[in-house]
Amino acid sequence: MNGSDPAETTAPSILISGGTGLVGRRLLAKLSGPVCVLTRQPPLAKPPGQPESVRYLTWNAASILPAADLGSIRAAIHLAGDPVAEGRWTPEKKQRIRDSRVIGTRSLVKSLGQLPTPPEVLISASAVGFYGHRPGETLTETSAVGSGFLPEVCAEWEAAAEAATQYGIRVCRIRIGIVLDPNGGALGKMLPIFRWGLGGPLGLGLQYFPWIHAADLVGLIEHCLANRSVSGPINAVAPTATTNWQWTRALARAVGRPAWIPAPKFGLRLAFGEFGKSLFDNQKVEPRVALDSGYQFQFPTVRQALEDLLPNG
Repeated sequence: MNGSDPAETTAPSILISGGTGLVGRRLLAKLSGPVCVLTRQPPLAKPPGQPESVRYLTWNAASILPAADLGSIRAAIHLAGDPVAEGRWTPEKKQRIRDSRVIGTRSLVKSLGQLPTPPEVLISASAVGFYGHRPGETLTETSAVGSGFLPEVCAEWEAAAEAATQYGIRVCRIRIGIVLDPNGGALGKMLPIFRWGLGGPLGLGLQYFPWIHAADLVGLIEHCLANRSVSGPINAVAPTATTNWQWTRALARAVGRPAWIPAPKFGLRLAFGEFGKSLFDNQKVEPRVALDSGYQFQFPTVRQALEDLLPNG
């Protein structure tokens, strides 16, 4: 374990798994008070500007954390998981994707359940992959799970998180869309291609593209922390439905380049295997719970999001 001893922290901490990732780093910058970050490899030194109230705890996702190491936890935010979009979906890769989410969540829930006073809330990441390929439907939090590898993983993942309710913990299962942040993720990978003028829609681009600005994802997590009435599944997507073609056109405009070369389904399947097929999933997802519970999106349209994220193109 790195950082201060939990006994030295008088106020209850917020526990974050995946706190060193793209979203986790943004979240850490917004949270106040003591924070405990679970990570496979704690940094040798705290990043510049990070407050002393942040401590790091080494965690293997398959292990149960000792209560003495955790200390007092008032809320847990679970973001960890093997990246879905990195590498071909070999049998070994698919097993890592599943185990890092399902087994990791089970281990974390058991760790929280053994505490003398379990946290008030567990906010656990999930994904809009829960819905699968659903052309012609408008998907809300009450829509049924889809079919295929990603929906099956998401359903198991969410069930593992929901088990925390047996300890009296309020559980929020955030079904996250494509997170927009130029420093990584999908947008980080797309930017060089679009800036070279080689971007284009996926196929005809008619499929819906469920996205969310990284700042709104952090804001929605904070919303779940603060509102005890919010629980269950929450779609973390922008409220303005956007097709892949609309997204492509907006990104091309933002970087000042043309984008007319379509990416064929056949070619992406050859390049990425099974994951390439999932890129064409059609998911028109609505953030109904977020809106009904009073969350106000900072960036409701893709144009607003890209103007903020790419002010210089």
